[in-house]
Amino acid sequence: MLAVYKRELRSYFQSMVGCVFVAFLIAFTGIYFMAYNLLSGYPYFSYTLSGSIIVFLVGIPLLTMRSFSEERRNRTDQLLLTAPVGLEKIVMGKYLAMVTVIAIPNVIFCVFPLIIKAQGTAYPLVDYISIGLFFLLGCVYAAVGMFISALTESQIIAYIGTFGILLVLYLWDGILSMLPSSDVSGLMGVLIVVTVIAFYIWRMTDNAVLSGVVEAAGVIAALIVYFVKSSLYENLLTNLLGRLALADVFTDVTSNSIVDLSGVALYLSIIAVFVFLTVQAIQKRRWS
Repeated sequence: MLAVYKRELRSYFQSMVGCVFVAFLIAFTGIYFMAYNLLSGYPYFSYTLSGSIIVFLVGIPLLTMRSFSEERRNRTDQLLLTAPVGLEKIVMGKYLAMVTVIAIPNVIFCVFPLIIKAQGTAYPLVDYISIGLFFLLGCVYAAVGMFISALTESQIIAYIGTFGILLVLYLWDGILSMLPSSDVSGLMGVLIVVTVIAFYIWRMTDNAVLSGVVEAAGVIAALIVYFVKSSLYENLLTNLLGRLALADVFTDVTSNSIVDLSGVALYLSIIAVFVFLTVQAIQKRRWS
């Protein structure tokens, strides 16, 4: 894993992708820092950092698009699939290289609250917690982008797909406000989720019987619950999908100085899930 990590980290800076990402994120945040904290005297760096989330939408796909799609396009993925190193270690090596690139500007950001404190009133605890959550949010986005890259051999498709997903997550609160709240819409949402799960099982196993059984069981269970107590489906989509507003965990600190530990656990869970899905997507190619 260490060899893969070193190779990937070196390639990010040899290709200038890592340098561009770090420089652009620091420059963008520095402009906000100058405007809000130094010129306007706002004491929270966390508020400044919240404006930099949009850089992740452009920068994270740039980091992740080549992680596996380039290997697949150049046919060097066959070397990875036949390497004596475990597939999990290869994926973790690549992922940790991305995480390291994301960590570099966040380490530099730790100086900014000290600059604010030197000028007067500051809230370093809130600021450092927000920097940690900002870093974790970037790690979540990187895990999603790595999974998308593992599904295609085109870097362009990997970039656009990751950017599209991150953009939807960024606008998630507005999207939820347009969702219907009736029990019928809740039932339809559950049925769509069941269908997506069954489709994924079919894609990963090529077992139509297994995926059909999963979908049939899910549909029957959802209908039984609906006819027994349909009120459970009211506002179900908003309540369930509301947890996917990932940026809210970070903005709760910047806006209300509230640390949601369940949100931190959600971040770590999503990272683990997408790293696992990446391993499974590559494992499927090994045996196909």
